[in-house]
Amino acid sequence: MDPWGLTSTALLTCVLLLIFLSLWRQGFKRRKLPPGPIPLPIIGNILQLDLKNMPESLSKLAEKYGPIYTLHIGTRRVVVLHGYDIMKEALIDQGDIFMDRGNLPMFEDVAEGHGVIFSSGERWKQHRRFTLTTLRNFGMGKRSVEERVQEEAQCLVEELRKRKGQPTDPTFILSCAPCNVICSILFRDRFKYNDEKFLHLMNLLNENFRLFNKPWTQLYNFLPAFRAYLPGEHKRILKINEEVKDFILERVKEHQKVLDPNNPQDFIDCYLSKMQQEKDNPQSEFDLENLKMTGVDLFSAGTETTNSTIRYGLLLILKHPEVQAKIHEEIGRVIGHNRLPSIKDRQDMPYMDAVVHEVQRFIDLVPLNVPHAVNRDVHFQQYILPKGTTIFPLLTPVLHDKKEFPKADQFDPQHFLDENGKFKKSDHFMPFSIGKRSCAGEGLAKMEVFLFLTTILQNFTLKAVGDPNEIRIKPNYVGFSKLPPRYQLCFLPQ
Repeated sequence: MDPWGLTSTALLTCVLLLIFLSLWRQGFKRRKLPPGPIPLPIIGNILQLDLKNMPESLSKLAEKYGPIYTLHIGTRRVVVLHGYDIMKEALIDQGDIFMDRGNLPMFEDVAEGHGVIFSSGERWKQHRRFTLTTLRNFGMGKRSVEERVQEEAQCLVEELRKRKGQPTDPTFILSCAPCNVICSILFRDRFKYNDEKFLHLMNLLNENFRLFNKPWTQLYNFLPAFRAYLPGEHKRILKINEEVKDFILERVKEHQKVLDPNNPQDFIDCYLSKMQQEKDNPQSEFDLENLKMTGVDLFSAGTETTNSTIRYGLLLILKHPEVQAKIHEEIGRVIGHNRLPSIKDRQDMPYMDAVVHEVQRFIDLVPLNVPHAVNRDVHFQQYILPKGTTIFPLLTPVLHDKKEFPKADQFDPQHFLDENGKFKKSDHFMPFSIGKRSCAGEGLAKMEVFLFLTTILQNFTLKAVGDPNEIRIKPNYVGFSKLPPRYQLCFLPQ
């Protein structure tokens, strides 16, 4: 054999040997990991996933591999948790280990590890503690968060009255209300719904949410190595988030000029005061970059998600006239029409409370949850999860568990009522996730959904445009979250 042939044979043998060793090492490691489908090179198990309906794909895999299994999304290893027991064991019983934020390239590119949602470690701990404390009304002036929500609910009612009972697509109006609540918390003041700056902010947030839920964004998250070759929609997401940060920074500069640390009036005042208090602390994580990203987090988590929940709630109530009749009866008996609904009314309104919970359970707004990661090597069940492993703790199989919710695929407020009509709690109710990384805005979101829906139904009767039985409730998208379909209805003043 000529020298070139010997060299080629030797090189080919070395390459095959390296491939064999690599596959052997992967197989050895996988024996310590939960079972799962065999991945293909580079793309992993993407061909086994429906990017337009990830929850369904992941549930089908759980039927084969069980409540914990390993999946390769591109070259990235993910461990999927499917079901209540495994979720509780990870996020509650071993919550200190599972509390890092999992790797999603798009969110990493947007947040760069700043803020409260996509940060980890000490930065996350400091900002979560601060955000929870501030949202619980400490140091935010004379007006409580509830008063701000009540004010916005009344403004929303006035806007709906202008429709004079005519068919209306509620998408825009219902987006304005929770967005204005966040503006009030962050900036002190609300905006009029026709304010040009407010409309610009609304358009940015709406487009951002839409783009995040498109299948192409899922592909970006799953094949980040190819991001340079993908079309430019992901670049539009990055640009939008920079514009939102600029919007926030403009108001931060205004606050800096008139800041009174002894009398903070809003979230930005509280944050700037915290920055001053810790300016000599080298371990402090409070700076302008984290302030801007925390503001983006509040808008992202507190605007479109709440809007989508309320829109879905109205659609489900519209489709079930018997539910609307019971709500009206309870509102008339407990609140009447001459005073504002308050969060204290919830304890005397078990049916409305059950409706709100059932809306959040049934719509399953963020089905995949936000990914977690383990912060050290951990023995979990009979497996070993290496430090940094991304965890997908799925919400869908918990919220639609048929043992806990007998009519899991139907909208039925009785899921949260006992035989005496009293409100019944469920450990499976976790639309905001559970554990140390559960949504920091959970309390605010629950308050908003209850007060907005109660105030709307205190003032209006909802009337369908057409036959209620033909109302479509299937979501438009099932991406990072579920977007409700567009629809019209009539708000008839009572």
